[in-house]
Amino acid sequence: MGVKGGTLYVKIDENVVVTDRHVKLSDVAKLQCADPAIVRQLKQKRLYTFAEAVNPKRQKNERVVFSVMKVIQLIQEDYPNVAVENIGASDFIVEYEPDPVKPRWVNAVKTVLLCVVIFFGAAFTIMAFNNDVGVAEVFSRFYEQVMGQPSDGVTEIEICYSIGLALGILVFFNHVGRKKITPDPTPMQVQMRKYETDIDDAFIENAQRKGHGIDVD
Repeated sequence: MGVKGGTLYVKIDENVVVTDRHVKLSDVAKLQCADPAIVRQLKQKRLYTFAEAVNPKRQKNERVVFSVMKVIQLIQEDYPNVAVENIGASDFIVEYEPDPVKPRWVNAVKTVLLCVVIFFGAAFTIMAFNNDVGVAEVFSRFYEQVMGQPSDGVTEIEICYSIGLALGILVFFNHVGRKKITPDPTPMQVQMRKYETDIDDAFIENAQRKGHGIDVD
C-alpha cells in the first residue's frame, strides 16, 4: 500500500453538512488521483464520529472545526508516498444535522408565523419611512399644484405610488413566487451567503482560539 505514489488532489468546502454521525472522507472531501484505487479506499476512511444522544429525539445539531492537516495526516497513514495537494479550504466546519423527527405541520406553522412577522414588519417599516419623510404631505401639495384643487387623500398619485412600490420590491428582490425574474442571485441570496461566510469564519476563529478544533497530533 505504501509503495504507491502520485498526487492526490483534495477539495473541501468551508462548511459541510452531514446527516450520518459516522463521517467518512467522502462526506466532506472531493478526491482526485490518477490511481482510482486510492480514491476508492480513501473515500471509505473514517474521519470523525459524533456522539450519539441517549434520546434520539433530543439529538441536537453539532459542529466541529477541522484542519485540512488532519485530513492529510489520515491520508498519509495509508499512502505515505502520495503527494497531497489541497485546493479547498484550509480549515472547515463539519455540521451534523440528524434526520428531523418533527412532523410536517410544525414546519408549516413556523413558515406561516415567519411570513406574518415579515409582512407586518415590512409594512410598519414602509409606513414609518413615509411618515418620517412626509410623503403624504408632499403628494398632497403636488396634487394641489398640478390639479388646482385640494387632495382628498386617495388620488392617482397615491395609487401609482403603491403599485410602483410593490413592483419595485419584486424587481429588486428578483422574485415572483417561486420564480426568479432573471437568473442572477437575488439580493437576499447574496446577503445570506455573506452572512453564512461571516458565521463560518467567526466559528472557525473562535474554535482555534479556544483550542477546540481538530488538528494534527
